[in-house]
Amino acid sequence: MISVIPVGFCEREGITLHMSRYIAKWWAVAIPGLALPALVLSWGRQLPTFVVIVLAVLLAGAVLAAVHHAEVIAHRVGEPFGSLVLAVAVTVIEVALIVSLMISGGEQTASLARDTVFAAVMITCNGIVGLSLLTGTLRRRIAVFNAEGTGGALATVATLSTLSLVLPTFTTSARGPAFSGPQLVFAAVVSLALYGLFVLTQTVRHRDYFLPVTTGGEPAGEEGHARRPTGRNALASLAMLLVGLVSVVGLAKVESPVIETAVTVAGLPQAVVGVVIALLVLLPETLAAVRAAGRDHIQVSLNLALGSAMASIGLTIPAIAVASIWLEGPLLLGLGGTHVVLLGLTIAVSTLTVVPGRATLLQSGVHLVLFAAYLFLAVSP
Repeated sequence: MISVIPVGFCEREGITLHMSRYIAKWWAVAIPGLALPALVLSWGRQLPTFVVIVLAVLLAGAVLAAVHHAEVIAHRVGEPFGSLVLAVAVTVIEVALIVSLMISGGEQTASLARDTVFAAVMITCNGIVGLSLLTGTLRRRIAVFNAEGTGGALATVATLSTLSLVLPTFTTSARGPAFSGPQLVFAAVVSLALYGLFVLTQTVRHRDYFLPVTTGGEPAGEEGHARRPTGRNALASLAMLLVGLVSVVGLAKVESPVIETAVTVAGLPQAVVGVVIALLVLLPETLAAVRAAGRDHIQVSLNLALGSAMASIGLTIPAIAVASIWLEGPLLLGLGGTHVVLLGLTIAVSTLTVVPGRATLLQSGVHLVLFAAYLFLAVSP
């Protein structure tokens, strides 16, 4: 039986599709274009409540725009390059913000790098992983991923976390939970070398270990209905991604005085401020990971989560090692006992999640409980 579709219907459908794509492109360019000037005009100023609310709306829009442009780039270059672009872009801007705050903040920011990096590890390895597995297991009963690639990424994250955040608590060359000069240089070189080796493994030597797989363990194909973006569109999205990420990190910093005031009024520890800012900065990766899990690409979600944790450590430690030349006062990197326990439990649970190459609703629940425990102990240490 041959069905006849009216020409007018085809024309209307074509116009609707064209308009939807036009609107998507328009808002993804307009929001970062408004957010960046707003950031410049509001930086370092006392802001009225109405302006704070407007900036919060622009912050949310910039997060969504960054995710949109990251997905355009990912579709152009393919996995695992797409998730690597987003993870590295966010981390580079975040590291620049941390270093600038540490240089200008004096001794009050001695533990800023440690708190930010640990927050990133807990958010990515428990929060993002837990949400991704939850989304995947609700869509299908089993979330499937490549154990070889994910296991290598987890091993790198565990090694970097232990060397950079746990060892300073137990070393004796410097006073307090800090590295001596030579120890900091060693940690910086090792962190950068390990991260570079992982990127080489992920993108060149064993790229197939980091590609999405089906429930049967076979490589997952690309969606047939999605047209691959042109090189020009991908470059434009790359530029807008950087604008969006600068806006996200900058506006998160602008909103931080409001967060600090709210934390003080609520009687919460000041460490909560760092957790909230880290949550805002990692929103693009969180949304991108959950959306990938919704398409049954759990491997992409894990690439984003573990890649972000790895980049946060592998780029932050070398950056603050260089910045320590200008920093005054101690540089505290070692975690306290409670955080060491949480990190050790996270690594153990993550290992048990990754080894089988498939996860159920139970694994997602365990990771989310660990994330909730981290947030609760940040509020009530």
